This record gives sequence, structure tokens and C-alpha cells, in this order.
Amino acid sequence: MACVIQRGAVAASSIIVMTALNFQRSDRLLVSLCASLLSFAAPAEDIEQPPEVYPEVKPIVAHHDPIEVDPALNLAKVIELTLEKFPDSAWLSAQEAEAAAILERSKSWTSGASRAGLRFQEATSGTLHYVDAAVQVPLWNFGQRDAERSLAERAQASAASQAQATRLRVAGLVRSALWDMDLQKVRYDQAQAEVSNYEQLFAKIQRRVELGDLPRADELLAQTELLQKRAAFTLAEAELMHARKRYASITQTTKAPAEFKEKLIDLDEIQKTHPALAALHGQIERKRAEIESLKRVGSGQTDLTVGVNSDRPSGYDPRSNNTESFNIAVTVPFGGNAHIQPHIAAVQVETAKLQAEYQQLYRDLELAHHEAEHNLEVNKEELKIAEEMKKVAEEHMQMMELSFSVGEINLMDLLRVKARTLQAILNAKERSVILQRDIAFYNQAVGVMP
Repeated sequence: MACVIQRGAVAASSIIVMTALNFQRSDRLLVSLCASLLSFAAPAEDIEQPPEVYPEVKPIVAHHDPIEVDPALNLAKVIELTLEKFPDSAWLSAQEAEAAAILERSKSWTSGASRAGLRFQEATSGTLHYVDAAVQVPLWNFGQRDAERSLAERAQASAASQAQATRLRVAGLVRSALWDMDLQKVRYDQAQAEVSNYEQLFAKIQRRVELGDLPRADELLAQTELLQKRAAFTLAEAELMHARKRYASITQTTKAPAEFKEKLIDLDEIQKTHPALAALHGQIERKRAEIESLKRVGSGQTDLTVGVNSDRPSGYDPRSNNTESFNIAVTVPFGGNAHIQPHIAAVQVETAKLQAEYQQLYRDLELAHHEAEHNLEVNKEELKIAEEMKKVAEEHMQMMELSFSVGEINLMDLLRVKARTLQAILNAKERSVILQRDIAFYNQAVGVMP
């Protein structure tokens, strides 16, 4: 007796001949086994297909966070678009405006606002009139203007380095969100594949129970396994939606690049030019420039006063000089060191704190670099193991299909092996995603932008 098995639209067919002598079973059982093989005696290449063969089905729950893949986008473009909407953008603009204001002040010919004064005096007799007019101009102290210009340059450099550090921080958030979303998609596909596998298992066992080949207990066990897989699929969908929402929240868009893999940057240590270190170094240099500027202020600003005096009578009065005079005065403050030192000391405290943060950040970056490097090496080895396990599982699957075709194992055993094979294949894909993610994280740790 023989039966022909075809899978979908596959043209090739397999003929399995089973004789009563080989199996010593009834014709009804033989027909049942042939029907079971209809879906489960699939070639190994069907199992090897990537998760995309399991298209995203209708969401299980009503809450859904769609993400559209835009081929025109790349990782660098997403980072730039995210930076434009990032909350720190206003702070960065304010820093640039502050630096520009300090530079404008350093270009001024005077160290502050000038003042003009006018004084009128009249004698009780009404015959004498005195008028004084003066202009007071604060002058730059020696070296003060150069110190102010240096402060402006340091402020501009600090603002630029802060922008680079913020860009790197945004890149880290985008990298993490994209790879988390990709990893959750792989796990979602895996859960979906397992549901599909166990739905087939349950359907076939139901048929065999109806034919009397299997007991009712097997059907209940299969149903329990299916419900567990559906529960796991629901959780996998929820995690995928969470990852999508996090990406949309960070980037403020529902579009994602189709390709965002990175090449591993050949840097084996943290450079002094790391954007995060450069940002703190810029702040330290600015504080030092502030201290130098305060020192140049000294006891205060030197003032130059220029004025005229008018002494004219109303009629004849021998007390009047009946003339105008010109006067000039220079006011130099002194003894103010005790008053300026508290301001200098306050800036020095801030500088010392920034220096401590710089040293701690350098240590943190070295640790992050070590962990990223270690994770990368570990995951390279784990990927090799996962690929080997995939090959072993596929070979085992072929052997079990042959055993099932000749009646050496039952249907439940076959489908369990098939599920493990699918798990091994998807585990290899998951490990591949993790390796690419670790490359991105390594680049992030050494401060390299995509």
C-alpha cells in the first residue's frame, strides 16, 4: 500500500510504501500516518528560512505601535533628525548665544557702561551760576581685555564640545533603541513560529484522537502546550510594542532605517578626544579662563572722567571767574583683593569638581570600553556555537523525519524535534543580531559617530 505526499505548491512528491508486514498495523492507521506526514515531513530547507517567512500577523491586543521602514533613511540621518527635536537643543543654543555675547563684550573699547553727569549750581543772590558736565568711562585693566577674549574663545569651544557630546549621547540612545527593536522582532518571529508549529501539532493530534490512534490525554497535553505558546507570543508582541514605542519616543518619528549595521572601529583604548571627555575638558578650560578674567579685574575697574565747568554771573559780580574750564580725572581702585577672592574661590571649587568628574568619567569610559570589547569577543564565540547547534539540529531533524516515515517514532516526538530545530535556527539569528548590536555598542563606547 502507498500514499503520495505533497507540500503546498511544491511540485516534487515523495512516495512512501508501507506494507502490513513491516508495520503490522491496520489500513486505517496507515492512512492516518500518511495524513500526518502531509504537513510535517517537510524538507529541511523549509525550516532554514529566516523569520521573515512568518509575517507579522494581526496584533493580538488592540494596542499597536506601528513602525514604517524608510529605505531613504540611514543611521546618521536618524541621529541628526533626533538631535533637532532633542530637549537639549535649546540648552546648546543658549550656550552658543552666551559665548557670542562674551565675545561681543571683549570687543568693546570700554570695560563697562559709561556714565554722563550734569550739575547746576546757583548762588542765593541769583547772580552766580555754576554748571559742571562730565563723562565717566570705565577702562580695561592691564591684560583684562585679552583675558575676556580668551574666555569668549573657551566658551565657544565648550559650547561646540557640548554639542558633540550631546550628539554622541543621542547616537547611543538611537543605537540602543534600533537594536532593541530588531532583537525583539527576532524574538517575536520566534514566538510566532512556535505558535504555528504547535497549532499544526494540535490539529494533527486531534485527527489521530478522532481516529482512535491516540488517547484523549495526548490531545489535552498538546492543547496545554499550544496555550502556553500563545501566552508567550502575546508577551513577545508586548515587548516588541514597547521597543517600538521607546524608539518613537526617542526619535519623535515612526520611521526607521532599513539598514543600520556598522563597521567595527579599530580603536583599542579611550582617546582624549572622546566627545564626552572633550566636553568636560572644555568646561574646565572655560572655568580657568573665568578665573584669569576675575584676577584681571583686581580691586575694580579704573575710571577715566572728562568734564567741563562753567562759571558765569548774571550781570556783574566780582566773585565770578567769568570763564569755562576743562578737567580730567583718573580713579584707580585699590585694596579690593579680599573682596574679589571669594568670587575666584567659588569658580575654583567648580573647576575642582569638574576635574574630579573628568577623572571619574575617564574611568567609567575605560570600564565601558572593556565590557564592550569583552561582550564582543564572547558573542563572536557564542555565534559560532549557535551556528554549529543549528547545523546539528537540522541534521537531527532529517534523521527524525526518516524515522517517522518508517514508523520508528511517533508524531509528538517528530514535532518536538522540529520545534527544537526551529528554536536553534532562530537562536542563531538572534545571536547574529546581538553581535551586530555589540559592534554598535563598541563604537559608542570609544566615542565614534556613525
